[in-house]
Amino acid sequence: MRVQTLTNYNRRKKRLNFLANFILGIFVIFAVAPIIWMIATSLMTQGQIATGKIGAPNHFENYLEMWKNVNFFQYFKNSIIVCGSTTIVALTIATLAGYAVSRFNFPGAGIFGATVLATQMVPGIMFLLPLYLMFIRIQETLGIRLINTYPGIVIVYSAFFIPFSIWILRGFFASIPIELEEAAIIDGCSKFGAFIKVILPVAKVGLIATGIYIFLMAWDELLFAWVLTTSSEVATIPVGIRLYVGNYQNRYDLLMAAGCVTTLPVLLIFFGLQKQFITGMTAGAVKG
Repeated sequence: MRVQTLTNYNRRKKRLNFLANFILGIFVIFAVAPIIWMIATSLMTQGQIATGKIGAPNHFENYLEMWKNVNFFQYFKNSIIVCGSTTIVALTIATLAGYAVSRFNFPGAGIFGATVLATQMVPGIMFLLPLYLMFIRIQETLGIRLINTYPGIVIVYSAFFIPFSIWILRGFFASIPIELEEAAIIDGCSKFGAFIKVILPVAKVGLIATGIYIFLMAWDELLFAWVLTTSSEVATIPVGIRLYVGNYQNRYDLLMAAGCVTTLPVLLIFFGLQKQFITGMTAGAVKG
């Protein structure tokens, strides 16, 4: 009787495992299918895409023509500059603010933390027109040009990504025992020295995860880049890719090729640092 019960339990467990794997496989197919379709389309001719006569995806010339049809290298360089600068600025400010919120019990600390999180509940598009008008007013009154400049778009991106970054890093710093700082201070370090030499190395995983989050979000952003950077000298990749869709002709073949090239750096960064990213995001979400 006991053997029969154990056998039924094993069978039921196998069926549940099979069902779970089947459902997981469907989710994986839905997630990967658009990427496979993008790669296949990038290797088709414009005629194949327009007529729907799908043939063998072997038209590699798209990857050469995409650099000539649009000044893609300039957009690529602009994205590296803007996203790299945004990551440095936002991560530096978020690190200092996150540490202060987690360690110091100053008046209004609780309200500050809640307000930082509440800013993420407001849709970003609501800031678009006020920001544009504010940049124009700053240029008219102070003579500081922010539209069509690297500093202007970096300021906007940093302002958007700092609040959530503070919230992530706050959890990390709160999870680090304060005894580590006290031991460093007893050994002769100043408060700031203990922060630099002890706390930052311990929070390295959280800093890497937050930096990846900021970079990826800035890399994908289109709306504000489209409005605030009308010049190809400072516009980012999402704006450049949008140019493959014109009023009279849509070059989906080049659009997909550009999408593949744009995705490659993001994939390399993510897969190269996925362990730190996943560990960092999950740890920052549950501690604090």
